[in-house]
Amino acid sequence: MATSVKVMAILVARPGKAKELEAVLGGMVVPSRAEPGNLQYNLWRDHVDIGSFVLEELYTDDGAVAAHHATPHFAKYLSKINDLAERTVMRLDPLVVDSRPNESTRSLVTSSDKEEM
Repeated sequence: MATSVKVMAILVARPGKAKELEAVLGGMVVPSRAEPGNLQYNLWRDHVDIGSFVLEELYTDDGAVAAHHATPHFAKYLSKINDLAERTVMRLDPLVVDSRPNESTRSLVTSSDKEEM
């Protein structure tokens, strides 16, 4: 069974390039969301630093990521991005986490908290 692929990219505009960076990143959203293997493609901007952005991407599998990287809009992005921003890209694997609260978490909920719930 194929495992979905999560990609997070943090992009910080070079001095004087925030508007141009925003335009390039914004131009990626619609065509990327239209790709068959794309499950999510969201662009976020930092609340305080308007030159800092996060791309949040989710693909069905590695093949969908490779297909995204082969698109004309990704090639256009790559041709401009290094002049516009410093970037950090992470391909993330999901972690299995025990969903049951442990004893220390359970003790943080007081009886007054339970009444408010």
